[in-house]
Amino acid sequence: MKAYSQDLRERILRAVDQGKTRDEIVQLFGISHATIKRYVKQRREQGHMQPKPIPGRPPTKRAPLQAGLQALLEKQPDATLQEHCDAWEAETGIRVSTTTMSRAIERLKWTRKKKSSEQRSEKRKSVSNGKLKHRRLIGENSSF
Repeated sequence: MKAYSQDLRERILRAVDQGKTRDEIVQLFGISHATIKRYVKQRREQGHMQPKPIPGRPPTKRAPLQAGLQALLEKQPDATLQEHCDAWEAETGIRVSTTTMSRAIERLKWTRKKKSSEQRSEKRKSVSNGKLKHRRLIGENSSF
């Protein structure tokens, strides 16, 4: 969840300092009682209202993958996710999961089209020709 803005944090604490009740502050700003308690405690103990850093270690594979993935996708546009992962590992030596590869491709807004437009148009033509032949045969052989 994204942290509340610094301005909102300051307005909440200003309302606490003005003596408004916690229920009034909750109604006014649309926050929880726990948020007010946490902000008052943080200001008392640390002297500031800055949001805490996001926990966990930063991603290590994302930056190199985003930098070189576009070229890989252009080389092999019809490859599966696993084939993209194998090609990436062969090229860079960094192993990534299919999930990581899928997320990286999604961030690039790359669409994965499996069939070319020529193949689909040929298929449509053959199907429509087959239907037309079928209709002609019925029309010619009918005894109405």
